Amino acid sequence: MRLRPYKKTDEKYLLKWFDDERKFYMWSAGIYKYPLDKEQLSKHRQTFEDDENGWVFMMLDEAGMPIGHVAIKNVDYKANSAHIGFIVVDPEQRGKGYGKKLVNLITKYAFDILNVDRVTLNVFEVNPAAKKCYESVGFKVESRKKAMLKYNDEEWDAYFMVKNK
Repeated sequence: MRLRPYKKTDEKYLLKWFDDERKFYMWSAGIYKYPLDKEQLSKHRQTFEDDENGWVFMMLDEAGMPIGHVAIKNVDYKANSAHIGFIVVDPEQRGKGYGKKLVNLITKYAFDILNVDRVTLNVFEVNPAAKKCYESVGFKVESRKKAMLKYNDEEWDAYFMVKNK
């Protein structure tokens, strides 16, 4: 597995990976609207291109096919920290450990390339599989925010998780 910068040509993959509105909102945290479209993905890419402290990546399989997406943002060199988010694995590739590999790769990038000491992320309580994935690669819950996002009639709490170098 390898990471490479996200490109406009990756839109076609992300557009296929979200066919469930609830899961989409777990990924986008309400920042984007369902269904995902090229205009929103263009905005997503541009937002990170304009951000000096954030980047978007795709994870590629051994054949070079995109199978995952992740962003790193809020890189703070004084506080030696970075935040990861927008984590998704191609639904056809789930259950094979690629989520763990993706989170390990981006965490390694943060620690080894950006030379930060702390990586953070948020995960909704309604997404226990993702929380379990993050815990399995060393993230620990630092706090919990009540009703961080409203989805339809639900209020989703979120865990703020941390992994230190």
